[in-house]
Amino acid sequence: MLTTLAALDAAADHTARAGLLLPWANVAVETELARLGLRHTVFHHARLVPASRTTAIDASFWHGLREASAQALDSLAHIPLDAVMLACTSAGFTDGPPLPSGVFTAFDALVQALNEAAVADVVLVTPYPAPVTEAEAAALADAGVEVLAHASLGLADGYPEVTPEQILALVGQLPEDAVGSAEAVVLSCTGWHTLPVITDLEHRFGKPVLSSNLAMALLATRARAGVGS
Repeated sequence: MLTTLAALDAAADHTARAGLLLPWANVAVETELARLGLRHTVFHHARLVPASRTTAIDASFWHGLREASAQALDSLAHIPLDAVMLACTSAGFTDGPPLPSGVFTAFDALVQALNEAAVADVVLVTPYPAPVTEAEAAALADAGVEVLAHASLGLADGYPEVTPEQILALVGQLPEDAVGSAEAVVLSCTGWHTLPVITDLEHRFGKPVLSSNLAMALLATRARAGVGS
């Protein structure tokens, strides 16, 4: 997936500009996207503060992000954007107020990246509580992507503190037969730092590993002028 991203960025004939609407405590998105080394893809950030002023994922958090999106998007109004994304995966497969027209979510980016790669079967790894992970597996199934197995840390908050070793151990909890049958490994959530483990896992399993942040970068590099603006 990293090779695909680099090739798309290198082949671009214009600079793609993506607006990212970030949950206010998310530090992983800016950290990881800056380390991808993209030359023709630029990310412009606006932070979302939910009315609850909380950081743990729950209905009030997801709804608050969605409600704050219109004002955050307005702060980017003078930038010629090719795409706009709400940089939260779980807000994309849970309910809440509608987003401004043309705004994608990180979950949308995951689905698009899997479709572009013709991936129909995955294993899913998240830091979320089990019910949220199960809801994502169901949403992926609704989008035509079967989740053969999933594993989660059971956390509602504190995602930036999850270590690469914890992620690798979590992936190790997946059934071997499911990993062997899957066409890709999905590391869902924009808030944890997955970039350090992607190459390791791809070499270990011999198949693509897709994170939420990588999926957003892929969507941005594929953006056409005017999409989401």
